[in-house]
Amino acid sequence: MDDAQRRRILRQHVQTDALLGVDAVPMGLERAGDATETGGLEPRSARASTPPVAAQATQPAQPAQPSAPRGEELFPQPTRHSKLDRSAKLELFRSMDEHEVRVCTKCELCRARTNTVFGEGDVDARLMFIGEGPGQNEDEQGRPFVGRAGELLDKQITAMGLERGQVFIANVVKCRPPNNRTPTPVEVDACFDYLRRQIRAIGPEVIVTLGGPATKKIAQTDRGITSIRGTWHRYEDQGLVIPVMPTFHPAYLLRAYNLDNRKKVWSDLQKVMAVLAGEERPG
Repeated sequence: MDDAQRRRILRQHVQTDALLGVDAVPMGLERAGDATETGGLEPRSARASTPPVAAQATQPAQPAQPSAPRGEELFPQPTRHSKLDRSAKLELFRSMDEHEVRVCTKCELCRARTNTVFGEGDVDARLMFIGEGPGQNEDEQGRPFVGRAGELLDKQITAMGLERGQVFIANVVKCRPPNNRTPTPVEVDACFDYLRRQIRAIGPEVIVTLGGPATKKIAQTDRGITSIRGTWHRYEDQGLVIPVMPTFHPAYLLRAYNLDNRKKVWSDLQKVMAVLAGEERPG
């Protein structure tokens, strides 16, 4: 990497840090992962000959629960899990969306929807974002995170050195709950098999859960998002184990848009970046 490339990357880091409200980084710390020309993270094979960059959050990590396993016990296989090739994933998702999700009547949410929201992004994504459910804009357009919260999520993805099309974005439920209320346990259980199959097909290396409801279902916890954001959890499904990083939902961040909350989210995303870059292990 020449000096011009380094300066360009540094300018991008400064701009994206400012965008998220991070106006200072402790001396000696660097952000995890150099951005590529396309804004993505380099594959691990391409980084093998490059000395690892120290990747640390701007805040100390919260301690894990005393009874929770850590390290290799918590995440025994931090690798890609899907056995499907890209064409098979695309066909599976097309069929699921057209023949199952769009015509779904498993719960009462189907009665008031304008559109179902299947999810979108790269079916080979290394990173998956999961929210609670569609809002009004999502219901109208049939796409996840396209309102103000979606704009903020896009900025966060850009700050990570990625583009929206390089990740996969979905919700726990595929139809909008009335008045954007939290989906009931019955609604979540009725819809969850769609998301479970999406996760298994994509086989992401990391899942970021956005907000409490998504975190509780994916990480199987009853604890509130304020107490567990920023600490690694895991998603398990029939031998599949994926690291999960809970963080605040962009809609909450818009309501409580202060420097402290923005720094917390940026700290959470830095931890994800370090794991994707192969520079840290979750846990």
